[in-house]
Amino acid sequence: MPKVMVVLPTYNEADNLARMVAELFSLRLDPPGQPQGLPLSLEVLVIDDNSPDGTGAIADRLALEHPGSVFVIHRPGKMGLGTAYLQGFKYALDRGADYVVQMDTDFSHSPTHLPAFMEKIQDYDVVVGSRYVAGGRLDETWSPWRRFLSWWGNCVWVRLILGLKVHDATGGFKCFRRHVLESIDLDQVRSNGYAFQVEMAYICQTRGFRVTEVPIYFADRARGKSKMSLSVQLEAAWRVCEMRLRYPGGPIATRSR
Repeated sequence: MPKVMVVLPTYNEADNLARMVAELFSLRLDPPGQPQGLPLSLEVLVIDDNSPDGTGAIADRLALEHPGSVFVIHRPGKMGLGTAYLQGFKYALDRGADYVVQMDTDFSHSPTHLPAFMEKIQDYDVVVGSRYVAGGRLDETWSPWRRFLSWWGNCVWVRLILGLKVHDATGGFKCFRRHVLESIDLDQVRSNGYAFQVEMAYICQTRGFRVTEVPIYFADRARGKSKMSLSVQLEAAWRVCEMRLRYPGGPIATRSR
């Protein structure tokens, strides 16, 4: 049975984690591309950075309630989004996952989009949940300034510096086929904040993987506190320039979406 592993990095997500896991397991993931409608096996990996609000204990409880389907990695403290995903990707590959999904735990990324992801991934190597393709939307409560910064970062900055084709380069809702992650030297990925999303997008483009974008609605978190800060934004901006120097070969155009 083909296996999907959803990687959920957490820090202070006690109000969201159990609800997210419940919604994930309520999904029916049986894309028409599977032989004879073969359903997909779903597993969830929680990577908690020693959350002081008890998220780690909730994750352990969920692992006991869903043996063989929910797994937990406890880290000693806040070690960054990028390192959490890289550790999660390696774990998923070791577990034999055929498809690896990365997403936020705070419901900014709705699990209801995953059936569309799994349908598209049958014909592509990477599926990106996009706010900036036709049908994609941002939360209506975003301020004009926040909208501008997000648009500028995705549609101007990363295109100017890296020549990225993907419309939502900073988006963190993605699905990778196994061979994509196997072909990448994950230990060489250096970005650790939100620039991690840009670096993965850039690597996938330079490798010529087939990338498609699925429109999503990006909602602001209803519970908990946002992890976004000025330092995170500044790190993302300068990391984009650093990537251009580290990957001197430049981007190779992806195949048509």
